[in-house]
Amino acid sequence: ATQLFDNVYRLSETGRVDLLDGFAQGAWWVQDFAAALPVRLLGEVRGQRVIDLCAAPGGKTMQLAALGANVTAVEKEALRLARIRENLQRMQFKAELVEADIRDYVPDAPAPVVLLDAPCSATGTIRRHPELPWIKSGADITLTAQAAGEFLDVAADMVAPGGTLVFAVCSLEPEEGIEQVEDFLARNSGFARKPVEVAEIFGLNALISAQGDLRTLPCHLANKGGMDGFYAARFIRL
Repeated sequence: ATQLFDNVYRLSETGRVDLLDGFAQGAWWVQDFAAALPVRLLGEVRGQRVIDLCAAPGGKTMQLAALGANVTAVEKEALRLARIRENLQRMQFKAELVEADIRDYVPDAPAPVVLLDAPCSATGTIRRHPELPWIKSGADITLTAQAAGEFLDVAADMVAPGGTLVFAVCSLEPEEGIEQVEDFLARNSGFARKPVEVAEIFGLNALISAQGDLRTLPCHLANKGGMDGFYAARFIRL
C-alpha cells in the first residue's frame, strides 16, 4: 500500500479484503479517503460523547472509536448494524450500538458532537459505480433530499449548546448538499456555519468550497486514484 496522508494508505492492487495481511488481526479497516474526512471536522473528540447517525457501514464509527470518543452509533437496518458490530469486534474497538430510525431515537441527553452522514443518491461514488447515471432518476434525488432535511432537523435537536454538528452526504447533487445546508441555516437560527480549515484536511485547499464547506470530487487526487464525491458542512449550536 502507498501512504496518502497520515494513517491513510491506498492499495494499488485489488483482491479479497478479508485475505489481506492484517485484516483478521484488526490492523486496519476499509474506508474511502473522502469518507474519512468528515470526522476530521469534529475536532478533538477524545473522551467526548459523539452520536453517529445513520452509522452504517461503520467506517466513521471506527474512526471515532480509534480517536477515543465515546460513540453511540445509530442505524435502523439490523443487518448493517450487525456488520458494524462485527468490524468493531475485529478492530477491538468499543461503541454503543442502537438499532433505530434516527427519527425515533431520543438520546438521554444532548451530545457535544453529532455526526449525520445522511442517506442520499450516492452519486459521489460514480468512479466506482459508473452505472449510477443509468439507475438513478430525478425522483430519487427528490426523495432523498426531502428526507435529508428532516434528518438534519432531528440531528440538530440532539446537539448540546455550544456543540458541533457535521452533516455529510456522498453525493454530487446540489439538492442533497449545498442546498440542504443553506435551507437548514435559513430555518435554524440557533446554528451557525463553521468553515472548514485547510489544516483540518491535510492542506488540500481545493476541497473547500467558496462557502467554506467540504466539497470533494471524483477528479480530486486523480494522480493517486481519485476519491469519492462528498459534501460536508459543520455547524455550531449557539
